[in-house]
Amino acid sequence: MQPHLVLNDGQSLPRLGFGLWQVPQDETARVVREGLAAGYRLIDGAAIYGNEAGLGDGLRRTDVPRDRIFVTTKIWNDRQGYDSTKRAAEESLARIGVEHLDCLLIHWPCPDQDRYVETWRALVSLRSEGRVKSIGVSNFMAPHLHRIIDETGVVPVLNQIELHPRLVQAELRALHARLGIVTQSWTPLGQGRSFDAPAVQAAARRSGKSPAQVILRWHLQLGCSVIPRSTRAQGLAENLDLFDFALTPDEMDAITALDADERTGPDPLRFG
Repeated sequence: MQPHLVLNDGQSLPRLGFGLWQVPQDETARVVREGLAAGYRLIDGAAIYGNEAGLGDGLRRTDVPRDRIFVTTKIWNDRQGYDSTKRAAEESLARIGVEHLDCLLIHWPCPDQDRYVETWRALVSLRSEGRVKSIGVSNFMAPHLHRIIDETGVVPVLNQIELHPRLVQAELRALHARLGIVTQSWTPLGQGRSFDAPAVQAAARRSGKSPAQVILRWHLQLGCSVIPRSTRAQGLAENLDLFDFALTPDEMDAITALDADERTGPDPLRFG
């Protein structure tokens, strides 16, 4: 069994999951079944991915008990606001076909809309009602985190952020550690941009693992939860095969030194 992280609300989160971004709706149920069969217990979805129905179909077609699967989805930007967020959450529950979500996130802060605080209040209410077990955020920067905590007193369980060797997010990860927020890495392989880096290649040769496995192991040793994506059974299995080796401190430092503050996705301060 893979290791877990204890969230600040007492729930347990698998260290390694798989994401459903860009997985076609007609393939999603198969990917979910194959991921669960391979040993994953964390599935990361979102309303905007357009495949929540496929996620639910996959959950119904597996032998893994529902209470052993951690299901996350997210509130999209155009549904922010207290009432619209609560409606959006109920719509996601209906599309997935579950009684509760294990975690619900605000997908982006969208600071120009200035609705993320009321959206966060809606998530707090959904948790109180038992519709959601844990609540968190995605792509939040330090000012957004401080504001929702200061105005509601509720600390997110996790912040899902773009993180890979070209964008190591050291300051934000340090803030998460101080606040008791789990860092969860999206696009953890950075679209393969670091695969050929000497530091990654050297660690791969020494460990007998692939560059992708080396980078995913780097995330785990940073203390993060990580959610790579694959639509192939072989890729799902390879991404899970991370627990029989470790990177040395020198290898960790060399990979971290690849940081170039280089995003593959949008700037959270401006997006939305």
